[in-house]
Amino acid sequence: MMEKEKIFLSAVVYVCNDESRVGAFLSRLCQTLNANFEQYEIICVNDASSDGSIGAIRSSAEAAHGIISIVNLSYQQGLEAAMNAGVDLSIGDFVFEFDSIRLDYPPALVMDVYGRSLEGYDIVAASGSRRKLGSSLFYWLFNRSAQMQYQLQTETFRILSRRAINRIHSMSQTIPFRKALYANCGLKADTIRYKPVFAERRRLSRSGHRYRFSTALDSMVLFTNLAFNISFVLALVMMAATLAGGIYVLMIFLLGQPVEGYTTTMLLITASFFGVFALLAVILKYLSIIVRLIFSKQKYVIESVEKIPNA
Repeated sequence: MMEKEKIFLSAVVYVCNDESRVGAFLSRLCQTLNANFEQYEIICVNDASSDGSIGAIRSSAEAAHGIISIVNLSYQQGLEAAMNAGVDLSIGDFVFEFDSIRLDYPPALVMDVYGRSLEGYDIVAASGSRRKLGSSLFYWLFNRSAQMQYQLQTETFRILSRRAINRIHSMSQTIPFRKALYANCGLKADTIRYKPVFAERRRLSRSGHRYRFSTALDSMVLFTNLAFNISFVLALVMMAATLAGGIYVLMIFLLGQPVEGYTTTMLLITASFFGVFALLAVILKYLSIIVRLIFSKQKYVIESVEKIPNA
């Protein structure tokens, strides 16, 4: 008989309109945890699903030996807020974060990630080899512009030690982009790469695409120098355009020639005003994020928490 792990483990699972997939995911996760842990909890964060996801979770709870909880958010708040809510409610010594419930990896990978964390790594992620073009571009820009201890990449799930969670909370009261803080918290991290068993594709809704774009934009502004570099280049371009316009007017005055080049002058003025408004847009983006982080007391809004008793 294999001796089970005696630590208390938590698993936080993001669920949003996943009625067709969450049942199979939870069944396989419960099978793995039942076989390897004496005590565990699974926290399913329901991000205001409009389908039968909650019913599918309740049906799958019969296979669990541990505690399954459903955290219902009051309205759709996105992946980051939902996972923050789940991690805040978790009590395990180690916490799995399942940002996605796709099953493109072998079940043994969950225990491989846990085993690597026991080797002294506070954060261990599992990363597949396939990546969409948009994600590749974002991570390329982010890693080139940010000064991080570790580079960011696409991850399917990860495990955090309680020390890592406490460290993250001591660094920031609000966590707008968890992976950026994980990559720069100063603790040891590692990644286990796997080849996806099959390509599972899921079409995002329009709101899902907007949320991803907004999160990526906010992360670029908060954690990289990309916005500052763009602003600096725009300022240089504006200064050069203004200087060129001044030299042009001075030459016309000194040479005593009639004022010509009205079109050129107007183009320079237009370019300068464009640069001013671009700089203002970047500054306003910074200010909006800062105001939201400082004055937003609620990181997430929970409607209810339901604990499903063991079978």
